[in-house]
Amino acid sequence: MSRQISSLLAIAAVCVTLAPAPAFAAPKEEPVDCEQVKCIALTFDDGPSKYAGTLLDTLKKHDAKATFFLEGQYVKSRPQYVKRMVAEGHELGNHSYSHPDFTKSDAATIKSEIQKTQDAVKKAAGVEPRLLRPPYGLADLQVSDIAAEFGMPIILWTAGSKDWSTKDVDAIQKQTLAVAEPNGIILMHDWVKQTVDGMASLIKTLKNKGYHLVTVSDVIKSQELKPGDAFPTPEGWES
Repeated sequence: MSRQISSLLAIAAVCVTLAPAPAFAAPKEEPVDCEQVKCIALTFDDGPSKYAGTLLDTLKKHDAKATFFLEGQYVKSRPQYVKRMVAEGHELGNHSYSHPDFTKSDAATIKSEIQKTQDAVKKAAGVEPRLLRPPYGLADLQVSDIAAEFGMPIILWTAGSKDWSTKDVDAIQKQTLAVAEPNGIILMHDWVKQTVDGMASLIKTLKNKGYHLVTVSDVIKSQELKPGDAFPTPEGWES
């Protein structure tokens, strides 16, 4: 082989080596149709807590989505978790700034609590929540009117895990599985360490039962909720 050909081959090899690798877009996740498959939405109130990172690790490992109803005061102190929630495909909801009872608050207080949390979430993650869960799940027509002003439906839950009460891994899992139902919205708390500790096992069991773990918006899509509507409708609610 001539010296000239060898030189050309060497140059070509270097060019191939230095050429940038083609960029491959990450595959988009197919939307889940909860009218066709069994869905359930796990929701976590009062966070982000100090255990949020561990919970997010578990959700990511098991390819599960969740909805976090955040308190603005903790968004402010733990913004890194909020940013990660959005980046990893979870849904964010507004759960007030400091958790007062909205049904015992005046309109100005309620609006301030909601707006401060909207602002904190936007500063942390660049998005604003589109769902409202009032503290303690308590709402009245004044809360409904204010939620409508913010363009948000009120999201409650179909059942609770009772994790805040039992603080026991086995009890939390047993209760959650007992109340699980298609298109259910389950109340949980990421500040309960036992909830986070048992999450991997719970996700596996729910998946074995045929559930897809999705966001609240996936579950309520067919409800066509308007701003200010409450779902599930509270007992005695008048609109």
